[in-house]
Amino acid sequence: MKPVIGITSTLARLNAYSEGVYVHQDYHIAVEAAGGLPIVLPLASIETVKQLIELCDGLIFTGGEDIDPSRYGEETLPELGQTLAIRDVIELEAIRYVLAADKPLLAICRGVQVLNVALGGTLYQDLPSQYEGALEHVQRGVPRSSDTHDIVVAPDSRLANIFGSTQVRVNSLHHQALRELGEGLQVTATSPDGVIEGVEHTGRTFTIGVQWHPENMAAVNEPQMTKLFAAFVEQGRT
Repeated sequence: MKPVIGITSTLARLNAYSEGVYVHQDYHIAVEAAGGLPIVLPLASIETVKQLIELCDGLIFTGGEDIDPSRYGEETLPELGQTLAIRDVIELEAIRYVLAADKPLLAICRGVQVLNVALGGTLYQDLPSQYEGALEHVQRGVPRSSDTHDIVVAPDSRLANIFGSTQVRVNSLHHQALRELGEGLQVTATSPDGVIEGVEHTGRTFTIGVQWHPENMAAVNEPQMTKLFAAFVEQGRT
């Protein structure tokens, strides 16, 4: 049996007559290529989401909207992007549920921010206005799958073991980032400007959060990112 991998979704409104669940196709492409059985988790009630989590062998918390700063005790800055209150409420409780069950977790972009906030951490609401010397972390004019900068990976980390390297090229599609770390998390990757790009939970079997979008790179068979999804899906078999 293939490991069942739950993938969180957001809400989308295509036009006046079409609205519903949305998640980028590269998530399920990457999971399926790694040998997993992808299922999309709707923004249903938290009780329903918890029951769906119980059916899964591993969870991916995906990218998307900014997190409302009130969730980590801050006032909103003018540079904050779009937020979605229902997604914040459901995902913060859902990710704590996943952690308590110690299910394999891969938290991507917004997902790693949800992980951090759920554990008591804070965020930079907007890197360009809050982080002096920040790189351009929102790549423009190139495909989502294209790498745009290096990251340095901690040599004793699970990420380094998966990649087989302490220097990796990644894409970059975010204007927010982790600031103060949540309880139990340790930094395992940074970009050249010092922005946190990867974290792992020291007290969980497999909890990895990354700030870039490995699913876009894995979907075009980038070797390092296919290794990440392979390791994650394999963990779901145990």
